Formats: sequence, C-alpha cells, structure tokens
Amino acid sequence: MVLVLCTAIALVAANSPWADQYLAFWQTNLTLAIGDVVFHHSLHHVINDGLMAIFFFVIGLEVKRELAHGSLSDVRQGTLPIAAAIGGMIVPAGLYLSMQYGQPGMQGWGIPMATDIAFVVGCLAILGSRVPHSLRILLLSLAIVDDIGAILVIAIGYTESLDGRYLLLAACAIGLVHVLARVGVRRFPPYVVVGILAWIALHESGVHATLIGVILGLMTPATPTLVPERFREYLHEKENEFEQQRWNQRSHRVEVVREVQQLTRETVSPLEYLEMTLHPWTAYVIMPVFALANAGVLIEPTNITDSVALAVVLGLVVGKPLGIVLFSWMVIRVGMAKLPGGLSWPVFISGSFLAGIGFTMALFIDGLAFGADGLDTAKTGVLLGSAASAIVGIALLLWTLPKRKPTTR
Repeated sequence: MVLVLCTAIALVAANSPWADQYLAFWQTNLTLAIGDVVFHHSLHHVINDGLMAIFFFVIGLEVKRELAHGSLSDVRQGTLPIAAAIGGMIVPAGLYLSMQYGQPGMQGWGIPMATDIAFVVGCLAILGSRVPHSLRILLLSLAIVDDIGAILVIAIGYTESLDGRYLLLAACAIGLVHVLARVGVRRFPPYVVVGILAWIALHESGVHATLIGVILGLMTPATPTLVPERFREYLHEKENEFEQQRWNQRSHRVEVVREVQQLTRETVSPLEYLEMTLHPWTAYVIMPVFALANAGVLIEPTNITDSVALAVVLGLVVGKPLGIVLFSWMVIRVGMAKLPGGLSWPVFISGSFLAGIGFTMALFIDGLAFGADGLDTAKTGVLLGSAASAIVGIALLLWTLPKRKPTTR
C-alpha cells in the first residue's frame, strides 16, 4: 500500500501543473568533497545507485537465506521454482525482442524479466488464507531466482565499459571483508566502512554500484556465532549476578548489560539479524522513495500506444505467465520436479500472472537501458503491465481458489 501510494503521488505530480518543479527536484545536485576526491551527482542518481545498494544488499541476504536454509537449499525441491523463473525471464525477453529487434528500444529487453516481490506479497495478502501455502512459497522462491537473474542481467547486459584499476580496488575491498570475517570481527562498523569503499570503487569501475550490495549480502554468514546451548550455560552462570542484592552492589553493571546484549544478538546469524533489521527500512523508506523518484511519468496516449510500451506490456502480462507455466510443465513432464501438494494447475497458472508485476526492478533496469531518467514509454509499459498482471492474477485466483465454507452458528 505504501508503494502504491508513492507511485500514485509520483504519477499525479508528473501530470500536474507543478510537474516541472517535481521532476527538477530529483535532479538537485549533491556534492561531497574529501580532498581531491569529489562526489557530484543528482539526488536521483544517489537514490538509484546509493540507497538501492541497500535494497540489493537485502536481496542478497534473502538469496543467501534461501540457498542456505530455504527452498533452494535442496536441488530437487528448488528445480521447479528455478525452471519457472528461467522461463519467466527468457520468454518475456524473447517477446520484447520480437517487437523491438533492430529498433532503438531494443536495449530494453531486460525490463520485463524481473518480478517485484513486494507487490506479489501484497496481492497474496489481499486474498488471505485462501491462498495455498505452497503457492506462496513457490512464488517467493521464483521471485528470488528472478532477482538472481536480474542481477546477472544488470552485471552482464548493462555494463558498457570497465576501468580495471577501480575493479581491482573493489575486488580488494571485497577480499578485505572476507578477511575480517575469517579473523572473527563481529561488529558491523568495520564492514560498513569497507563496504562503502567497495561501493565507491565499483561505482567508478563502470559496473553498476548496486551490485556490491548483492555481493556483500551473499557473503554474510548464515550461521550464528553462539549456539543456543552455550548461551544457556552462560545465562546460568550470570543468573546469580542478577539477584537483587548482588546486582545492586555490583560495579560496572553497564558492561554486563552490554555483554548480555552482544551475546544475545550472536545467538542468531548475522544474515537473519541484518535481514530483519534492514527489511523495514527497504520496505517503508527506500522502495517508496525510489517510486517517488522514478514512477513520475507523463501519461499521454502516444506513450501508451508506443511500440516500447506495448512490448513491455506483452512481456509482463503474456510472457511472464507463459514462460513460467511452460518451463514448469516441462520439468514436471520429464520427472525432474512435481507440483507441490495442495496446488492445482489452475491455481498455479492463475498465480503465475502475479509474477508479471515487475515494478521496482523493471523501472530500475529501464534507467540502465535508456539513461538515468529512463524512457517514459517504457515506464508507461511497466505501470500498465504490472497493474494488468495484478488485476488478472487476483481475478483468476478468486475464480480458481476453493471458496470459503460458510460458517455455521
């Protein structure tokens, strides 16, 4: 709902009498100088390359969690969402290219490839408990694999030139993060400092700087430092210290409290701790700000009927579900996977339309493909295609899901 609200605000502002002022605000220049090093970029660039690096870091954490403990940790269990995601990337890109090959809009082939997890979760939440748990898990796993594909598309398909010196510096910074983890550094500030240095180096190398977020997310340990059994023994040792008489007489009580806080945090993995800590910031701050800065597009009939917009809509509304269902059917047919229990083909096909909601990542790739501000026709296609996918997906699920049994008094 927050994303929808911010998108609506951006659309209304971009089509209002104050459109020029609204769009100019995001082009406000920000300058930071440290000695001879000068960072001079627009607010829009800082959001898309800076704040979105944190968003990509959370995506990296989610991917690592799924690979370590989730549905992608087992090869057979992960075959279906992986195949579905691959189909959901190849077919939309193919349909887009079939309409744009040899045209100026051809470089936008990556726009209809990714699924927006936040909107998919929101649509499923609207339908409530009628949605099978297996469909939720399948769509979320598919979206995770989709994110991996989008990351590869950004790294390979939208990197034009490279500066080897900065690329080497970024690699050294990433290596330093590994060394810090190996020697047992547990506090976050050193990693934040090295991560910022890696971001700067990657930004100057020509590779999109947000990828450093994914890399660091994948490097985050997925196991806790302190196992619960050891922590329980520690608490037993400290139990007597917290008795009222001894506690009131004890000196340096703040140190004890800090020690307990630190050890309590280390009973969960850094991955779990960071994901839960950062997720509200990405969901309620970074993604809404990204929507405000990127979803402002002038709605004109010529934009809607433009071939780029139509290609994006075709890729999202038709290509996504077609690719997902086709590739899923193939791996199930050859015996490499099976449809999860409690999930029928009609419900699966209906849910696959929700994967056509490509809002955040689609707008992000639009900016990479057509310049910092993106292409209005492509943005129009993303908004129309995502809205149509959400409406069709929800309508089909309402039709195919089992009806609620009436309650008896």
